[in-house]
Amino acid sequence: MSQTRDEQEIRSEGGFSRRDFIKTAAAVGAGVLAVQAVGGVREANAAEEAKKEAAAATAAAAGKSALKLDQVLKVAREKMYPRCRVCPECDGVACSGEVPGMGGIDSGAAFRNNLTALEKYKLKMVTFHEVKKPDTSITLFGVKLSMPIMSAVTGGVTYNMGLQGKVSEEEYMEGIVAGCIQAGTIGFAADGIGDPLAVYETRLKTVAKYRGQAAAQIKPRTQAEIIERIRLIEQAGAPFFAIDIDSAGRASRALPGRTVEPKSLKQLKEIAKSTKLPFIIKGIMTVDEAKKAIDVGAAGIVVSNHGGRVLDHTPGSAQVLAAIADSVKGKIVILSDGGIRYGADVLKSLALGADAVLVGRPLIRGSVGGGPEGVALILKKMQGELVVSMTLTGTADVKKVSRSILV
Repeated sequence: MSQTRDEQEIRSEGGFSRRDFIKTAAAVGAGVLAVQAVGGVREANAAEEAKKEAAAATAAAAGKSALKLDQVLKVAREKMYPRCRVCPECDGVACSGEVPGMGGIDSGAAFRNNLTALEKYKLKMVTFHEVKKPDTSITLFGVKLSMPIMSAVTGGVTYNMGLQGKVSEEEYMEGIVAGCIQAGTIGFAADGIGDPLAVYETRLKTVAKYRGQAAAQIKPRTQAEIIERIRLIEQAGAPFFAIDIDSAGRASRALPGRTVEPKSLKQLKEIAKSTKLPFIIKGIMTVDEAKKAIDVGAAGIVVSNHGGRVLDHTPGSAQVLAAIADSVKGKIVILSDGGIRYGADVLKSLALGADAVLVGRPLIRGSVGGGPEGVALILKKMQGELVVSMTLTGTADVKKVSRSILV
């Protein structure tokens, strides 16, 4: 095809013909469309990410964890190893004798006894009944809880958990307390025997932040030190407090410059009279001492061998719980801890006479591996298991659990 004069002139001057312009425009247009297509993909991806973030926020607001349990445990294992291996079943075998650490003292038998004592009891399955929606709520010292499960007294992110530079005291405490609140229950701020008062005050800041929704614990220090800490707990607005008398064990007493001691009845009465807050004595393992706790003015007890960490070869908590409950039930609040890993363990403890239970090592993992959301995730899991166990034993209310459901 012959070219026109204008086209020839344009070409000779280094310009473009109309045909070239059309070709170029087509190429540019294709490029624009390609860029738009890429941009559209990016926008779509961004929109999808935004949807995911919104869904996660909505789930969190609705109390549904966006975290998965395996993620929480993976992070906890990475941060806590080798102090805690985060074993699939937390049974005290791998960590036996590791105190300080996460294990049971000496042979580790007391730790393992907590689990075997619970395993001894089986649940009687009953399916012909009218129980459709079991009630897991309780009221403890005026505080309404969604479930009869609270955090145990746990602390020591450095000397017990080995988390130097990984998780601070403040972060750990926030995880426990805020996570318990998210799940509708209460967490304990711990007093570490090796910690100076300033560290304890740091933990109580979290209690004050969630005023009325977090409790506190004191080690069996000298009377003067205990009274000093009670005043701080009162200022922080805790609804009750505990002293873990069982901490007066060999491991704690061996720390240089620290005074921890068993308490006489006179000293316990002095503590009870020193405050209007309900006073809980943790570390009761006999009927005799449960009765004496009432006599000295305690509002509650925790049936506990301190997670098997203070005296080797003690029985598991569940082994002595029934006898203690038969003696003092209704006269004093009965809490229990030790080896509680599943909702079925909670129901067994309630059937044996506890009003509520404390959970330790599983919530440590939750806080270290997932912060408040990790703690809430584990508590909600246990609450769900409790509901299933109640439904399949014909138990309508956690406040009225019959021992007849146990085999």
